[in-house]
Amino acid sequence: MQAIGVDIGGTKIAAGVVSEDGEVLAHTRRDTDATQPAAIEQAVVDAVAELRNEHEVGAVGVAAAGFVSPRRDRVLFAPNIAWRDHPLRDRLAADIDLPIVIENDANAAGWAEFRFGCGRDVEHMVMMTVGTGLGGAVIVDGHLLRGAFGAAGEIGHLRVVPDGHYCGCGHEGCWEMYASGRALTRAARASLITDADRTGALVELAGGPGHKVKGPHVTDAAQEGDPLSTELLADLGRWVGEGAASLAAVLDPEMIVIGGGVGSAGPLLLEPARRGFLAQLSARGHRPAARIELAELGNEAGVVGAADLART
Repeated sequence: MQAIGVDIGGTKIAAGVVSEDGEVLAHTRRDTDATQPAAIEQAVVDAVAELRNEHEVGAVGVAAAGFVSPRRDRVLFAPNIAWRDHPLRDRLAADIDLPIVIENDANAAGWAEFRFGCGRDVEHMVMMTVGTGLGGAVIVDGHLLRGAFGAAGEIGHLRVVPDGHYCGCGHEGCWEMYASGRALTRAARASLITDADRTGALVELAGGPGHKVKGPHVTDAAQEGDPLSTELLADLGRWVGEGAASLAAVLDPEMIVIGGGVGSAGPLLLEPARRGFLAQLSARGHRPAARIELAELGNEAGVVGAADLART
């Protein structure tokens, strides 16, 4: 059965028709405004209607950032959209006469990598979506771990630094404040003050100093060989890997997959993450170590995973 997957972001939605083999057969997108929840819902309805004009589908999966209820019908809390205990499935069902499933966006991306991407040969996997924040998905014995209240996999909010940087969740010292695009941007801007003599490449790429410097500029500069940017990415990778070692102590996965926008740094992030992971892995040398790999499906992962989960 073909299904439609919809990935809701802060500024856009992406939607696609996905085959049972995980192939995206058609896709569309709509620009959205995170301050207008009703407009976002209408954009989803319109995107689904457009795709159904040309394709026979049997279900719709919707991936959204936030805590999703165990029944996969409500968004309990969304950090970037004003959804609080919001009956998203019912709101969409008023205009879409198909079965609808709501899923956390990181869960959807992780499921896609598990089913069709780099995790398709394992049964125990952790997905880390290293983007603006840090999201996660946990696969145990081939099943997506949702938890008793639907909030499992929120790895970015593990507390790693007591009284550390303030996080948007309302607490301090969360892992995502040290292992995310937001953390990379903060470190790059700090370097403009603490290491100003070495920031020429960053300032040039950003078109100016200060708040113009962002995480993607660090990745671009590092890929062009800039030493400071390479060091900033290596430090980020260390945070990713060391935190992953703590996850391994609890979950013992076969594979840890790194996705999200920051994953575009490739080996510049991956190799430091692997080193950090092995350096902090408990009982290293006396146990198998999980493989750490880059995600394969890129920006399509949320659409593919949401569609596939709608079929289950």
